[in-house]
Amino acid sequence: MAKSDELVKYLTERVVSYMETPREVRRQVRAQRKEGREPWQIRWFGMLPLAIRLWKDRWFSGKS
Repeated sequence: MAKSDELVKYLTERVVSYMETPREVRRQVRAQRKEGREPWQIRWFGMLPLAIRLWKDRWFSGKS
């Protein structure tokens, strides 16, 4: 029972702190977080898309 009480307490603290912050601050934080992320191709596949793009560019440009 203690763990469920702690979980409820934690969730209520998070909800209250979220509700108390102004909307503009929340939007700024969300925008900064989104700005700091790398593109989805890199997050999902690592350096593979870059390697394929470089290989394709060399292949179609006719250089060896």
